[in-house]
Amino acid sequence: MHKSERDTSRTLRGIIADVKNRTLFPGEIRIEDGKIAEVKRLKEQDVPQRFILPGFVDAHIHIESSMLVPSAFARIAVQHGTVATVSDPHEIANVCGIEGVNFMITDGNKVPLKFCFGAPSCVPATAFETAGATLGVAEVEELLTRDDIYYLAEMMNWPGVLHSDPEVLAKIASANCLEKPVDGHAPGLKGDMAKTYASAGISTDHECFTLDEALDKIKAGMKIIIREGSAARNYEALKSLLLSHPSSLMFCSDDKHPDDLLKGHINKLVSKAIADGFELFDALYAACVAPVEHYNLPVGLLQPGDPADFVITENLETFDISETWIDGEAVFSNGNTQFEAPEADVINNFTSYSVNPEDFILRSDKAQQPVIVALDGELITQKEYITLPKKDDVVLPDLEKDVLKMAVLNRYEIAEPAVAFIRNFGIRDGAIASSVGHDCHNIIAVGSSDEYLSRVVNLIMAKKGGMAAVHGESEKILPLPVAGIMTNARPEVVAKGYEELTEMARNMGSGMKAPFMLISFMALLVIPALKLSDKGLFDGEKFCFVDQ
Repeated sequence: MHKSERDTSRTLRGIIADVKNRTLFPGEIRIEDGKIAEVKRLKEQDVPQRFILPGFVDAHIHIESSMLVPSAFARIAVQHGTVATVSDPHEIANVCGIEGVNFMITDGNKVPLKFCFGAPSCVPATAFETAGATLGVAEVEELLTRDDIYYLAEMMNWPGVLHSDPEVLAKIASANCLEKPVDGHAPGLKGDMAKTYASAGISTDHECFTLDEALDKIKAGMKIIIREGSAARNYEALKSLLLSHPSSLMFCSDDKHPDDLLKGHINKLVSKAIADGFELFDALYAACVAPVEHYNLPVGLLQPGDPADFVITENLETFDISETWIDGEAVFSNGNTQFEAPEADVINNFTSYSVNPEDFILRSDKAQQPVIVALDGELITQKEYITLPKKDDVVLPDLEKDVLKMAVLNRYEIAEPAVAFIRNFGIRDGAIASSVGHDCHNIIAVGSSDEYLSRVVNLIMAKKGGMAAVHGESEKILPLPVAGIMTNARPEVVAKGYEELTEMARNMGSGMKAPFMLISFMALLVIPALKLSDKGLFDGEKFCFVDQ
């Protein structure tokens, strides 16, 4: 981790939240050499009316989804009291392999925030799409042996676990041998299948979207990470677990876009739990203590001998942060982050080529077409079979039914687009596209016509990555030069560009809360029901391609 020069000793007073022992008391903490040397109880009149509590930990996040490199992400996260993240570098690993993982660790080490990275377990996530790299058993084992790799990241290949795929089991065995936790990813898995999945050594799941599913996984011995991100928000469905199973929970964002990150992070999830009447220490346990203990993180919990990682707030309802301390240094105070993000290197893996409207034509002799039904605020989709207009054997979108054309294009080599249809995006005139396309980060585009699709895709091809929109004669792009999924620009600039693109999509008719976040998951094959990869339309429940 980043080390800075420290004063040899300092003390702070306030109402101390000892989350591990579930008590609030007036007191003083003494810091020496970046650690908590002493915690002393005082009389209430001797301390200022402010609260000192352990820092917040995001228990599962892909930093890449903020579109910011780790050092830039840190400058915003500490403003909200985040002192550490359990970070899966799966996204950049799909693009650049181990070189990408090394980039994230190196860049994160330039700043104080404690980025605790895992070894990506599924690169590529499936064999049904084109990625920029492959991490086999040997590569995963190499990563897991490192001290700066804390766990085996989400095992998305749950069918491989259930069917005892040798490579999948070998990766899990490597983590178990090194006594490093294994994260899960099994949306919708319940009953005996959840029990089998957990018994393989899977310790967590952040994909639960129903209470029954979460309860089955807890019964199987798993921890549930309640997710409240920019695309998927599962808190409302799972919040009653704070009452029934508080010791089995952690909090995460999973994916946080820059505009959302500026507004808040894990602190806002804690605030939401308190507003709903849940017990303070149950919420703080999930947000502060549980991730540190589960992943054995080098993060302090306000106990003597711990690293001096903590936050100060004036209010235990809103959890707006006045100070954030990491390793005994105030990294956020007086309304300002106390460190700069150095200029980041740029790595990428991108083959640019031009496309034409004719490349997006879909011919079919079938009476009905399988259509992806996007759900606002969800990673899962539904599938429908819809009769669409045709010109000869060319299938056309139906704007009256809100059925648009979608395409996924291979970014690693020249290839023909995969084309399908999608409903609920609401675009009447234009197209949006992104090279942030989980998990392989090929280019995804949704639009009202083939002409718009070719225009918006060519914008991204020219920049070797980005998010773009076209509407009438207007064109806009937010370049993402780092692996085609991140930028080294300042967070405020990125957030502004992202908001402008979102507004442009709304002007086209989209009513989605976060259309660019949502589009990025429309190629995520491991989340059912129907998705599109660069190789074709895919049924995530049957785990096979769909005939069009």
